[in-house]
Amino acid sequence: MDEFKRYGLYVVPEGALYRAGADWLGWDSVAGSKVGQPDLPGLPDTPAALTATPRKYGFHGTIKPPFRLATGTDAKWLAAEARIFCATCSPVTIPALEVRRLGGFIAIVPAEPSSALADLAAATVEVLDPFRAPPSEAELARRRKSALTDRQEALLARWGYPHVMEEFRFHMTLTGSLPTDRAEAARAALAAHFAPHLAAPFVIDSLCLMGEDAAGMFHLLHRYTFAG
Repeated sequence: MDEFKRYGLYVVPEGALYRAGADWLGWDSVAGSKVGQPDLPGLPDTPAALTATPRKYGFHGTIKPPFRLATGTDAKWLAAEARIFCATCSPVTIPALEVRRLGGFIAIVPAEPSSALADLAAATVEVLDPFRAPPSEAELARRRKSALTDRQEALLARWGYPHVMEEFRFHMTLTGSLPTDRAEAARAALAAHFAPHLAAPFVIDSLCLMGEDAAGMFHLLHRYTFAG
């Protein structure tokens, strides 16, 4: 596993929701292969164009953002510690999911905030932080292009990413950034497409260790079922 450039901990759905999300993005991170994308009615652009940015990550919700391994650590050790940590975690139930605009992009998000999910994300970030190498100056500069708040700047300095802890917002990204007039059309089309898969409560009962390959595509390396 040490051949991967970066690692992260994600929520990766299973079953019909995963299949719909992977097909939409055009990348199956579980199989490690490209897949055909559906051409949905009402889209403001082609599926390939709309998903160009999020495709490489696969269909997922980020819990611990991607990071390079710290000096003195390795992927096998990270995997072992992630397994130990997940054995202490309990499932989190999200009563409802919905397709929503987040700024300029479209994502599947909880209909209401979940404190249990926020706690899970914070614990994952903290427990596995010894494996994270400090971000490079180029990485820091890229994050700062988004006009961070003072608190986000502090989180970036401490945890290598500005949208963690109280700034964490769980989302499963479906598109890249879109202008306002196209974003609403994309949201409506995707809401109709994913509606059959969002009716039941969404249970998060595992985390997945992901690896970014040399081409920038993410692969599922291990799924750890919660045992707490």
